[in-house]
Amino acid sequence: MSSIDPTLIVLLVLAGLGILSHNNAVTIAILIILIMRLTPLAAAFPMVQKYGMTAGLIILTIVVMIPLATSNMTASALMQVFVNWKSLAAIVIGILVAWLAGRGLTLMSYHPTIVTGLLIGTIIGVAFFRGVPVGPMIAAGMLSLIIDKT
Repeated sequence: MSSIDPTLIVLLVLAGLGILSHNNAVTIAILIILIMRLTPLAAAFPMVQKYGMTAGLIILTIVVMIPLATSNMTASALMQVFVNWKSLAAIVIGILVAWLAGRGLTLMSYHPTIVTGLLIGTIIGVAFFRGVPVGPMIAAGMLSLIIDKT
Protein backbone atom coordinates (compact mmCIF):
# COMPACT_ATOMS: atom_id res chain seq x y z
CA MET A 1 0.00 0.00 0.00
CA SER A 2 1.45 3.37 -1.01
CA SER A 3 1.56 6.23 1.44
CA ILE A 4 -0.30 9.46 0.82
CA ASP A 5 1.87 12.35 -0.31
CA PRO A 6 1.22 15.28 2.10
CA THR A 7 2.42 17.78 -0.51
CA LEU A 8 -0.27 16.67 -2.94
CA ILE A 9 -2.89 16.97 -0.22
CA VAL A 10 -1.78 20.54 0.58
CA LEU A 11 -1.87 21.44 -3.12
CA LEU A 12 -5.35 19.92 -3.49
CA VAL A 13 -6.60 21.80 -0.41
CA LEU A 14 -5.15 25.06 -1.78
CA ALA A 15 -6.78 24.38 -5.16
CA GLY A 16 -10.08 23.74 -3.37
CA LEU A 17 -9.73 27.00 -1.44
CA GLY A 18 -8.93 28.77 -4.70
CA ILE A 19 -12.12 27.40 -6.23
CA LEU A 20 -14.21 28.29 -3.16
CA SER A 21 -12.83 31.83 -3.11
CA HIS A 22 -13.27 32.27 -6.88
CA ASN A 23 -9.54 32.98 -7.09
CA ASN A 24 -8.92 31.80 -10.65
CA ALA A 25 -5.24 32.79 -10.69
CA VAL A 26 -4.41 30.68 -7.64
CA THR A 27 -6.61 27.79 -8.79
CA ILE A 28 -5.09 27.67 -12.27
CA ALA A 29 -1.53 28.02 -10.93
CA ILE A 30 -2.01 25.18 -8.45
CA LEU A 31 -3.64 22.94 -11.04
CA ILE A 32 -0.72 23.56 -13.41
CA ILE A 33 1.70 22.70 -10.60
CA LEU A 34 -0.27 19.52 -9.87
CA ILE A 35 -0.17 18.51 -13.53
CA MET A 36 3.54 19.24 -13.68
CA ARG A 37 4.18 17.29 -10.47
CA LEU A 38 2.27 14.23 -11.67
CA THR A 39 3.86 14.13 -15.13
CA PRO A 40 7.39 14.22 -16.55
CA LEU A 41 7.00 18.02 -16.64
CA ALA A 42 8.21 17.96 -13.02
CA ALA A 43 11.70 18.08 -14.50
CA ALA A 44 10.99 21.71 -15.39
CA PHE A 45 10.48 22.76 -11.74
CA PRO A 46 14.08 23.97 -11.25
CA MET A 47 13.86 26.16 -14.38
CA VAL A 48 10.45 27.56 -13.40
CA GLN A 49 11.71 28.23 -9.89
CA LYS A 50 14.81 29.98 -11.21
CA TYR A 51 13.21 32.11 -13.94
CA GLY A 52 9.48 32.15 -13.16
CA MET A 53 9.46 35.19 -10.89
CA THR A 54 11.46 37.24 -13.36
CA ALA A 55 9.19 36.20 -16.24
CA GLY A 56 6.10 37.04 -14.19
CA LEU A 57 7.48 40.45 -13.19
CA ILE A 58 8.32 41.21 -16.83
CA ILE A 59 4.76 40.37 -17.90
CA LEU A 60 3.30 42.43 -15.05
CA THR A 61 5.52 45.39 -15.94
CA ILE A 62 4.45 45.15 -19.59
CA VAL A 63 0.78 45.19 -18.56
CA VAL A 64 1.28 48.23 -16.33
CA MET A 65 3.15 50.11 -19.09
CA ILE A 66 0.53 49.50 -21.81
CA PRO A 67 -1.24 52.87 -21.22
CA LEU A 68 2.03 54.65 -21.99
CA ALA A 69 2.72 52.51 -25.04
CA THR A 70 -0.78 52.98 -26.47
CA SER A 71 -0.69 56.76 -25.93
CA ASN A 72 -3.68 56.58 -23.59
CA MET A 73 -1.76 58.87 -21.24
CA THR A 74 -1.26 62.35 -22.58
CA ALA A 75 1.74 64.54 -21.82
CA SER A 76 -0.42 66.88 -19.74
CA ALA A 77 -1.78 63.93 -17.75
CA LEU A 78 1.76 62.73 -17.19
CA MET A 79 2.81 66.17 -15.93
CA GLN A 80 -0.11 66.17 -13.48
CA VAL A 81 1.68 63.37 -11.64
CA PHE A 82 4.22 65.87 -10.37
CA VAL A 83 1.85 68.66 -9.29
CA ASN A 84 -1.06 66.81 -7.70
CA TRP A 85 -0.65 65.77 -4.05
CA LYS A 86 -2.57 62.54 -4.65
CA SER A 87 -0.22 61.58 -7.45
CA LEU A 88 2.82 62.45 -5.34
CA ALA A 89 1.40 60.31 -2.54
CA ALA A 90 0.93 57.51 -5.10
CA ILE A 91 4.61 57.80 -6.07
CA VAL A 92 5.70 57.54 -2.43
CA ILE A 93 3.40 54.57 -1.82
CA GLY A 94 4.63 52.97 -5.06
CA ILE A 95 8.19 53.26 -3.79
CA LEU A 96 7.19 51.76 -0.43
CA VAL A 97 5.34 48.85 -2.06
CA ALA A 98 8.24 48.12 -4.43
CA TRP A 99 10.63 48.11 -1.46
CA LEU A 100 8.30 45.80 0.50
CA ALA A 101 7.98 43.48 -2.50
CA GLY A 102 11.77 43.30 -2.75
CA ARG A 103 12.01 42.36 0.92
CA GLY A 104 9.20 39.85 0.37
CA LEU A 105 10.98 38.21 -2.54
CA THR A 106 14.11 37.85 -0.40
CA LEU A 107 12.13 36.43 2.53
CA MET A 108 10.30 33.97 0.27
CA SER A 109 13.58 32.72 -1.19
CA TYR A 110 15.14 32.18 2.27
CA HIS A 111 11.97 30.77 3.90
CA PRO A 112 9.95 28.95 1.20
CA THR A 113 7.62 27.39 3.78
CA ILE A 114 6.21 30.87 4.43
CA VAL A 115 4.80 30.94 0.88
CA THR A 116 2.11 28.41 1.80
CA GLY A 117 1.00 30.54 4.74
CA LEU A 118 0.91 33.65 2.57
CA LEU A 119 -1.17 31.86 -0.05
CA ILE A 120 -3.60 30.53 2.55
CA GLY A 121 -3.90 34.04 4.03
CA THR A 122 -4.47 35.53 0.58
CA ILE A 123 -7.12 32.94 -0.26
CA ILE A 124 -8.90 33.54 3.07
CA GLY A 125 -8.74 37.29 2.45
CA VAL A 126 -10.32 36.83 -0.99
CA ALA A 127 -12.91 34.30 0.14
CA PHE A 128 -14.13 35.95 3.33
CA PHE A 129 -13.14 39.62 3.21
CA ARG A 130 -13.76 40.47 -0.46
CA GLY A 131 -10.06 40.98 -1.01
CA VAL A 132 -8.15 40.87 -4.27
CA PRO A 133 -5.33 38.31 -4.70
CA VAL A 134 -2.50 40.60 -5.70
CA GLY A 135 -0.24 40.90 -2.71
CA PRO A 136 1.55 37.75 -1.49
CA MET A 137 4.98 39.23 -2.25
CA ILE A 138 4.08 42.51 -0.54
CA ALA A 139 2.59 40.55 2.36
CA ALA A 140 5.91 38.70 2.60
CA GLY A 141 7.69 42.07 2.66
CA MET A 142 5.46 43.23 5.51
CA LEU A 143 6.12 39.94 7.29
CA SER A 144 9.84 40.44 6.82
CA LEU A 145 9.60 43.66 8.81
CA ILE A 146 8.26 41.62 11.71
CA ILE A 147 10.29 38.40 11.60
CA ASP A 148 13.46 39.04 9.65
CA LYS A 149 16.14 41.60 9.06
CA THR A 150 16.72 41.03 5.30
